[in-house]
Amino acid sequence: MFGYIMPEKPELKMKEYDLFRAYYCGVCKSMGRSFGLASRFALNYEAVFLGLLLAAVNKERPILKKEACIANPIKKKLIVKNNKYVDFAADINVILTYYKLIDNWNDEKNAASLGAKLLMQGGYKKASERNPMSDNAIKESLSKLSRLEEDKCSSIDAAAEPFAEMIKQILLVGCQDCDKDTLRTMEWLGYNIGKWIYTIDAYDDIEKDIKSGSYNPLLLQYNYRDEGVEEFKNRIKPDIERDLIYTLSQAAGSIELLDMYHKSIIENIVYLGMESKTNNILCSQCTGHNCRGVEINEKSV
Repeated sequence: MFGYIMPEKPELKMKEYDLFRAYYCGVCKSMGRSFGLASRFALNYEAVFLGLLLAAVNKERPILKKEACIANPIKKKLIVKNNKYVDFAADINVILTYYKLIDNWNDEKNAASLGAKLLMQGGYKKASERNPMSDNAIKESLSKLSRLEEDKCSSIDAAAEPFAEMIKQILLVGCQDCDKDTLRTMEWLGYNIGKWIYTIDAYDDIEKDIKSGSYNPLLLQYNYRDEGVEEFKNRIKPDIERDLIYTLSQAAGSIELLDMYHKSIIENIVYLGMESKTNNILCSQCTGHNCRGVEINEKSV
């Protein structure tokens, strides 16, 4: 469920993109310092968004330095340094990756997942010790999700609930010093982002899950019966589109209520980046009149 929350890069100003990259490199460097070089290969955009969002809401001004990177040792890049929200995001990235590897091993008995899990085990232990509240919230939510999968839950809303609650709790841990109004807004933002991620991931994985026989609530809710994948996805698309538009609209409304730094970058990610990802996945197999697209911005909230 990683790789969905990204900025729409062409719409960012150059200084905004440079700052986003500085947060990206900051999370990457933090993971390397805490958990070793191998952990940096697990970095995802969701963790970068988490660090950027929490720093912005908590009004933590970034300390920027130019450093070389192992991927490009000659050219130095701006990096956010000494930022507790970047470090928190790095820890959450490692915890979530570890649990994802466990899930992959349990589902597929993939030797690569087992090897990666063993490699990440020490890093997970360190991250969980630093973040017991977040680790417990993640563990509890994933346990609930696992039970729903075992019971073959046939409701996408019910199946998405634990993941939505998990993202909500992670944001709340990162906003412990915020006022009550901000906490309530971040709760709703996290819940809707989590629900959007779970729903779009389920739709995106339909073909893969049909081939592997893996659990997918959409296949159960909409009674998949050996029809063509494209035919099935087009049949359920109006309902999924409606759900995704609603959750994105709610997330966008929450962003409007928040007083934060770097708001234009956060708005780019939610209004444009997540909208673009929604359109791309909904319309990945359709052409012409079948593709209706999604439009989410501050005016639609």
